[in-house]
Amino acid sequence: MTEIKRDIYLQQLIERKDNGMIKVITGIRRCGKSYLLFTIFRRYLLENGVDAVHIIEIALDGIENEKLRDPKVCYQYVKDAAKDDGRYYLLLDEVQYMPRFEEVLNSLLRMGNIDVYVTGSNSKFLSSDIVTEFRGRGDEVRIYPLSFAEFYSVYDGDYDDAWEDYMTYGGLPQVAGFRSERQKAEYLRNIFANVYLKDVIERNKIQNGDEIGILVDVLASAIGAPTNPSKIANTFASERQMTYTNKTISRHIDCLAEAFLISKACRYDIKGRKYIGANLKYYFTDLGLRNARLNFRQQEPTHIMENIVYNELLIRGYNVDVGVVEVFGRDKEGRHVRKQTEVDFVANQGSRRYYIQSAYDMSSEEKQTQELYSLRSIPDSFKKIIIVGGTRKPWRNEEGFVIMGMKYFLLNMDSLEF
Repeated sequence: MTEIKRDIYLQQLIERKDNGMIKVITGIRRCGKSYLLFTIFRRYLLENGVDAVHIIEIALDGIENEKLRDPKVCYQYVKDAAKDDGRYYLLLDEVQYMPRFEEVLNSLLRMGNIDVYVTGSNSKFLSSDIVTEFRGRGDEVRIYPLSFAEFYSVYDGDYDDAWEDYMTYGGLPQVAGFRSERQKAEYLRNIFANVYLKDVIERNKIQNGDEIGILVDVLASAIGAPTNPSKIANTFASERQMTYTNKTISRHIDCLAEAFLISKACRYDIKGRKYIGANLKYYFTDLGLRNARLNFRQQEPTHIMENIVYNELLIRGYNVDVGVVEVFGRDKEGRHVRKQTEVDFVANQGSRRYYIQSAYDMSSEEKQTQELYSLRSIPDSFKKIIIVGGTRKPWRNEEGFVIMGMKYFLLNMDSLEF
């Protein structure tokens, strides 16, 4: 298979190079962390004048490095490998095989001439709080499964086929290399049950694995829909005759989010400029895993496209919320009413903000009115964008709203700047 470039993450490593901190590469299992470090970043170092003997590579999951799993042995090995005062680059993979690895890495950092990069795949390293282990000296680089642009860059086929494939089987690099649909489906089902879910259960010492398994199914069925633990608890009680408390559901959702399997999108009151606690939305980090969990039965393009837009915004480095706009009007009887309309995403990056609607199909006048109404109700002048299904190039309507096809949005990194 042709090598997939991960330029967005290589650039993040380059920007952090020699910054005096431990670069901690995190992300869901099988998303390409080790490949980024040992192949792509190592090649960059060599091509930019770093001598090979100044790159110290240790893959602790290899039997040949079994002795280096002892923290004192590993520390001495790296110290001996740094034979002069020149800059050395330590690339350490599967660091969880070493007890007390935090002490070892902090000690190496104090040597002054060693730049440290680490990845890990155990339950601890799959937690979003891993950088706290390095006492303020950890610098996280979060890796995601393949974006559509990365996936499409090596896809053997046209855009429409690639889009269908990506919507169905997601962006795990291993899956992108498989030929048959059966192989992709079986791989995704297997690793969800035996790798991802098992990690979550073991890390958090969850006694009832069936409960969290069903919770995953409920969340997978409701991507893009506002929900909360109470609503989920009621579903368990009415449809499955199971007692699953709000507190336990909330804790289990946090476990899934900490393992990077799902992401939470908070609701933000645009006019009131405050967060609203209830009814969050949940999206899956990889749609192939989500679809495999549901045996590829619920393939609603509207919700799947919304999930892909959300993930793409995260990959591009935006903080993403769900927007809520309170509007006042009259009902059929002429009475004053207050209601909330929703903007799919409020994307923030520094001083920039974008209001984004994801609309798979805007062919009907009713759908156009619905999508435009929320944007019209926003009382500020930040850019308002509607992403529609298909391949149309972007244009502006008479109100100044930008409307663009999904293909343009995904294949142009600066598409929001149109």
